[in-house]
Parts: sequence; C-alpha cells; structure tokens
Amino acid sequence: MQSSSELFPVALMSAELRGDLSEDVYRLKPGNSPDFSVELALTRLGMAGHEDLRGPPVILLHGSFSNRRFWYSPRCIGLAPYLARAGFDVWIAEMRGHGLSPRNLAYRHNAVADYARYDLPAIGAFVAEMNPQPAHWIGHSLGGLTLAAALGGGYLQQAHVAGVAVFGAEVSRRYWSLKVPPIEWLARLLLKRFAVLSGSRLKRGPEDEPIGIALETLRWHRLFGRFGDAERDWWAGLSEVHIPVLAVAGEGDRECPPPACRALFEQFASEDRQFINLARADGFQQDYDHVQMLVSKPAQDEVWPLVRRWLDGERQMTVATPGEESGAAIPATP
Repeated sequence: MQSSSELFPVALMSAELRGDLSEDVYRLKPGNSPDFSVELALTRLGMAGHEDLRGPPVILLHGSFSNRRFWYSPRCIGLAPYLARAGFDVWIAEMRGHGLSPRNLAYRHNAVADYARYDLPAIGAFVAEMNPQPAHWIGHSLGGLTLAAALGGGYLQQAHVAGVAVFGAEVSRRYWSLKVPPIEWLARLLLKRFAVLSGSRLKRGPEDEPIGIALETLRWHRLFGRFGDAERDWWAGLSEVHIPVLAVAGEGDRECPPPACRALFEQFASEDRQFINLARADGFQQDYDHVQMLVSKPAQDEVWPLVRRWLDGERQMTVATPGEESGAAIPATP
C-alpha cells in the first residue's frame, strides 16, 4: 500500500495492534543520495484508538550493532512504548541494513556522513509531513553521534528541531596508537579486507555494521583527524547549534566514558542544555553502563521518567560550564 507522502515513495509495510499500542511500519525510498537503492524503515508507535490525538513527535535513533528492538521489545516494553503511552508521537528509525531496513547496493561503504547528510533529513521531512510539530530527536551511542553530525553539518534545520537528547555519545576519547601513521595505515589495510563487522561474532549486538563506519572512525581519530567529512567540520559546526540539548552519560560506561561524553556536550552552543551523569554519587540507583542507561529495570524506574519530563519541558536549565558537576536540575527520582 502506498502512503500519501508527496515527498518521495513511501510504502506502509504493516499496520498492527500491539496490545494498547498501534504500530505502523513504513519503508521510505528518499532517492536523495548517490546510492538510489537506499530504503529506510521507520516504525510509528501510538495509543491504539487515539491516533488523532498524537502529541509532539519524538524520533529515536539506535546505536551501532543494533536496531529498533533497542527501544522496544516484542512485548512492547522499552522507552519507545513508555513515551507513546505518555502521549508522544514516537518514531523509531532503523539505519541502512539494520532491522527492517534492507541493505543497499553500496552497503559496505555506508558511513555516518551518509546517515547525517541524506537519511536523517529524509526521516525528519517525512515525520514533519505526518506531524508538523517540531520533533525531538533522541540518539543512543552512534545514533547520538549521527545526530551531532547532522546538526554540526547543518543537514538538520534547527528551526524544525524541538530538542535533541544524546545518550552515551562521544568522539573525543583518545586512541593514541591511531595517531601513529604506520599503525593507522595497517589498521586501515586490515579493515578493508572485510565488508562488514559482525555484531554476533564480536558479541556487540544482533546487527552487523558496514566496514565504512570503522574506516570513517579511523579518519576521525588519526593524526590531524577531525569529526567531519571532506566538506564540513561537524565539530566546529556544533558551536552554531542553539537548540535545547540533553546529554546523558553513564558512570559505568567503559565504551563512552563521561568525560568524553561531556566534551561533545560542551561543544553545543545551546543555552537550554543539561549534562547528566548516571552515577550513584549523583543520586541514581547504580553506575549505569552503555546499555543499562536505557535498557534495564533501574532505567525504567528513573531514567525514562527523566526523559519524559525533559520532553515535557519540566526542567530548569542553565548553561553548563567546564568543570561543573552534572547538576541534576532534572530530579533523579520519578
């Protein structure tokens, strides 16, 4: 069945009831990138029987080696159903070749630059067509980094973004060995032998990642590397971003440690912004790790309500300065 989109071809793949929720799965074919085979799956959740009363849109972006199930389980447990039941219009995107999004012809070459420049603007445009209210974007790990790239590169128009929340996202952690050119060259040569990185073999998650992501990461971290592409410096561009920002780190996160997450947060120029470190020392139940910060019973009890309150605007935000503590202007308790 074809949707009524006037932007580009969009197919409504399924429309199901999941208990008290409605689940509509769309497949977008934007045709806006050099690889015209790209198709993107986008799942919409709402309260069944109340589709005409949808609140502000919230777009969720998963991290590496993951898919839409990071945000909600087959039993409809997760941050996505939680926000849908709170009245938000929830959209869950799956990146190229992840989950319900098929692999494109140039799959092995996919990179954050493609997601940021082509895919996120297309997703945002379709969501705006379906719900014209400015959307909040929430990204975990690589999803959060992709959001930063799209904003720093100017690919997402700030006027159409109500706010952005990034969880466990960083690009400042130092890998000193990659600053040595021969080591970086050898790593690049070895990686080019593969088409994908297997999430199951690496025990990182259910999905594979294209080797283009790994090669792009090497470019960011090598000697004189930068967070950007050949045309734009995304890191510098973040200093022109003024939308509301929530950045969340986990004290127990060894993959994206809090100081590195904070460095990304501080690059935003937003006045309405907050950095929160999920740590026992800051009143949380535990020192959350990279996944627990959003997928765990403690997160359900204290992190999800924190997100809901931030989306509702229930916060007293101040400009965070270097060296400032996490400052829980948003209470840690539900």
